[in-house]
Amino acid sequence: MTVRPVAIALAAALALPAARADAPAAPASKGRIAMVTCGHAIDTAAGKLLGETTVIVEDGVIREVRPGAVDLKTMGDQAQAVGKAFEAHVLPTSTCLPGLIDAHTHLTDETSPTGYSDQFRWNIADYAVRSTVYAKRTLMAGFTTVRNVGDQQNDSVALRNAINAGVLPGPRIYTAGVPIGSTGGHADPTDGYRSDLAGNPGPKDGIINSPEDAWRAVRQHYKDGDDLIKIMPSGGVLDESASADNPQMTLEEIKAVVAAAHDYGFTVAAHAHGAEAIRRAVLGGVDSIEHGTFMNEADMKLMKEHGTWYVPTIIAGKYVEQMAAIHGYYPDQVAAKAKQVGPIIQATAGKAYRAGVKIAFGTDAAVYPHGQNAKEFKYMVDAGMPPMYVLQAATTHDAELLHQARRLGQLAPGFVGDVVAVPGNPLEDITLMQKVGFVMKDGVVYKEDGKPVL
Repeated sequence: MTVRPVAIALAAALALPAARADAPAAPASKGRIAMVTCGHAIDTAAGKLLGETTVIVEDGVIREVRPGAVDLKTMGDQAQAVGKAFEAHVLPTSTCLPGLIDAHTHLTDETSPTGYSDQFRWNIADYAVRSTVYAKRTLMAGFTTVRNVGDQQNDSVALRNAINAGVLPGPRIYTAGVPIGSTGGHADPTDGYRSDLAGNPGPKDGIINSPEDAWRAVRQHYKDGDDLIKIMPSGGVLDESASADNPQMTLEEIKAVVAAAHDYGFTVAAHAHGAEAIRRAVLGGVDSIEHGTFMNEADMKLMKEHGTWYVPTIIAGKYVEQMAAIHGYYPDQVAAKAKQVGPIIQATAGKAYRAGVKIAFGTDAAVYPHGQNAKEFKYMVDAGMPPMYVLQAATTHDAELLHQARRLGQLAPGFVGDVVAVPGNPLEDITLMQKVGFVMKDGVVYKEDGKPVL
């Protein structure tokens, strides 16, 4: 049940672009008090299922969280007394959670059988326009914050700024811009091109071959307005090279990237499938390992010692394995790598959890169709992780990884007004996370009763 304000002017959602992902809430949430009452709520900090709970959001920020229901007339009168609009959302059979976070997405792309040829025909504007659709699908799936760990030409920066300005709906984006890697490696945008088309990408394009290059590349990212750094110290699956796991950056190069990044206040995410690449990345001081397919016990021990986060992206492995079975979907060398990596990644995630490695939620959205992010919850549970743990992975864990633990990932006073709801108890059936029916971000409702609002 909903009590709505008479009108919400779309023009009120427009503002000048924000420079960073942690910009204040868009003006659409200002001058408004919103109340969400749920049959149950998840306390992600304590790891507890609560009974009936009311979340009160004022000007885009959670003001209060109360047990039980709240009298609508009293709340409405209080809002009127301070000159603010009031709206109430009553969800008696739903469980509310803080807005979900996906720490590994690529919102400006989506793989397809034509993707390897599209890159020669499409302009950057083609990718940018499509990214607005992918962003909305992600938000509608309940993911109000994402970490975008790689694009082509900083198009995710423009997407982030447009969303922050209220120009279009989408999740809060922390972007790494162009990934950093070595010549011919997984980050090389010209990998597989013939020599006269490949050119010679350098630090401005994210391609480095020395510690000096690393500093130049990180400084370029700072200039470009990125939020974090992504490196590629190992091979990958979807490029047209022969190896998914060989090391592709030296320890010295990784250390230089991390030193420069931390000077500029960036965290560093490392795409790494192979055990040696993982070892170098952890010793180099990165903040997180992405994928980690061939992680061994020594890597896990090292990650625990260094406090390095692990972002498994199980859904990506499952999806590429499935698509590799379709003849012609991927080039032959890509299909071979997908068949190698796909069956392993879920088991690795389970071993890492049992070993005590810190795990954050991320999916590699774009490898699979955007909007299906929540399938990862079931894959994590199937790997042996408790349902509450995987919900925390997509809230408090990811917030800590993003260095936003006092702002994101909880339904608590002072946190952003992000609330999502699923029909029933996800601790009993984790697949309910794929059925998000209510989405509020920064105090603005984007989905209710399973349908988009704006």
